[in-house]
Amino acid sequence: MLDIKNLTAHYGAAQALFGIDLNIEGGQTVALVGANGAGKSTLLKCIMGLETPSGGTITLNGKDITRGTPARMVRLGVSLSPEGREVFSDLSVYENLQLGAIPLNLSTIEETKRIEEVYERFPKLSERKDQQAGTLSGGEQQMLAMGRALMAKPSLLLLDEPSLGLAPLIMDDIFAIIRQLARSGTTILLVEQNAARALSASDKAYLLANGKIIEQGKSSRLLNDPVLRAAFLGAASDENPAASRLGAAGLTNIRLEKPLMHTHDFMPSFKDEGELKLHQLEGLKWTVAHAYEGSAHYREKFDQTGIKPHSINSLEDIQKLPFTTAEDLRTGYPFPLRSVPYEQIVRVHASSGTTGKRKVLCYTQKDLDDWTGFFARCYQMAGITQLDRVQVAVGYGVWTAGMGFQLGCEKIGALAVPIGPGNIDMQIQFLLDFQSTVFCSTASMALLMAEEIHQRGIADKINVQKIIYGSERSSRSMRQKISDLFGGAELFDITGLTELYGPGTGIECSDHDCIHYWGDYYILEILDPETLQPVPDGEWGEMVVTTLCKEGAPLIRYRTRDITRIIPGPCTCGSILPRHSRIRGRSDDTIKFRGVNIYPSGIDTILSAVPGLGSEYQIHLNRDEAERDHMKLVVERAEGVDGSRSPELIHEVSHQVKKQLLVSVQTELVDYGSLPRSERKSQRVFDNRIQDEIV
Repeated sequence: MLDIKNLTAHYGAAQALFGIDLNIEGGQTVALVGANGAGKSTLLKCIMGLETPSGGTITLNGKDITRGTPARMVRLGVSLSPEGREVFSDLSVYENLQLGAIPLNLSTIEETKRIEEVYERFPKLSERKDQQAGTLSGGEQQMLAMGRALMAKPSLLLLDEPSLGLAPLIMDDIFAIIRQLARSGTTILLVEQNAARALSASDKAYLLANGKIIEQGKSSRLLNDPVLRAAFLGAASDENPAASRLGAAGLTNIRLEKPLMHTHDFMPSFKDEGELKLHQLEGLKWTVAHAYEGSAHYREKFDQTGIKPHSINSLEDIQKLPFTTAEDLRTGYPFPLRSVPYEQIVRVHASSGTTGKRKVLCYTQKDLDDWTGFFARCYQMAGITQLDRVQVAVGYGVWTAGMGFQLGCEKIGALAVPIGPGNIDMQIQFLLDFQSTVFCSTASMALLMAEEIHQRGIADKINVQKIIYGSERSSRSMRQKISDLFGGAELFDITGLTELYGPGTGIECSDHDCIHYWGDYYILEILDPETLQPVPDGEWGEMVVTTLCKEGAPLIRYRTRDITRIIPGPCTCGSILPRHSRIRGRSDDTIKFRGVNIYPSGIDTILSAVPGLGSEYQIHLNRDEAERDHMKLVVERAEGVDGSRSPELIHEVSHQVKKQLLVSVQTELVDYGSLPRSERKSQRVFDNRIQDEIV
């Protein structure tokens, strides 16, 4: 949208800008950060036509505007909310707003409509519409300056020091409005001395010093880079804000300086795969010895197979070890696999019970510390920072999820909003009131929330930028739908299971093509679920895990039943941590239909590729009197898709299932929103083929 090349500016003989190169894409929020005198306001004035550059070019949507007038810039879709507000003190709020659209010569009807839109965004201005602008508070004057700029319905909004001189609470309100404007599609160039605020509210940033750009890049990188933080933000505190190099110039966001958080890196320090494997071998030796000495269950198993702690001399020796299954956990209830004295156990958690009796696991304090640390790593990989507000909408109590999400959030220094699942009205209210930037839930709960946000028309009023979800599979179309209805939020699939600490044992990286798992805490094997032999990297199989430092209830070759595959080679995101594909299904929930093994994820994939279908579906399996099996798919049409398209969509679904899965299905299409949603895990497979009791 905006392209600036080699721009220079002078005030008489004094040069203010030196060869500025800057570009902004449509829909971006770009921050321009620097101390007083860095040249930030001068650059905005050059764009707006309030100052004439001495050299270089400014292009807006392909048009040269280097020497445009302010009135022309307004007509081209550029508005400025100036430093110091500059409201007309003797005029009313209403009259100040009228001035914002003077160059456009609007009709009375259109002008009134736009003023009402400003009032809707800034309700306080509506309450004071007849009040003189000079009698407003500083925060209200800033709202008026922004509202006046919005009267032109700009495609590019220039904001010059919107937080200057405002109290922290008012500053929060102003930046919440800035985020809402960005989510509604407005492109914003934000000039700020308050580096922490500017970087946390923007996609991209430029750092200015003495009229020159000295650093640029993604705001999240600049905000969290310890070298840049030391160079440009310093170590401000409540008592000494000037300790920051920008402190004396207005850096007052002390929340950024939570003790040690900005230098703490939760990623492992291994330089290469070789160092990781050495660590794994030491951890494997320790775990086998610890389990043998501390657990009667493991000792009996090892003795039966002739395994002693000294039997493990290489990572390949893991194949000598016996398997552990969910049945072992149930047999040893209530403290299965316990390998420490009772007095060292500080907590128990249990599985959600979706596949049978709850599996209970015990934890030492070290186990909890390790879990909290690598959960913080998940947040770090997802780009969560100390300035995020994380709304936790997963279950608390005996289930591991809520505690894991909250403790990891607090460990990384973000603000936790612990709500738990369900209660949609309260979830929505908190998203609006707290302006939560991260939402954590199951995929089903995220879909429920996304549809509710869409129905209420509040996507541009919330501030959710990232969604971290887990506990169940989700199709590509479901992910895309959640993202779209949340206003473009970025989704991260997080993995884990109660037996393996809980959620947080791996997460999707920012390149969104894999799950990175924490190979320094457990070894992951991928085995054929029938033969229990290793499969080559890249082939699908059952995930089998062995912990490396878990004290309370170590796992040794635990069959998770989850189906995935190892992705070999380095990731494009740059992390050296090993990775696997998103979970495809479970080896114990495979649908066996007419001799074909079908994973529900295979149905996901097919339905996701058919335009016009929604993300919700059910699989019904029945058996007729002749003992023949039948499969019926009940699928929602996408929102807004007319029922007249049902025949063609049914034909396409049946054709693709037959082509890809080699089975015939009956397909039924239903209206959008008619299938049940769940705040937990949605049931999608209904197998009615066996009616008698299983003895």
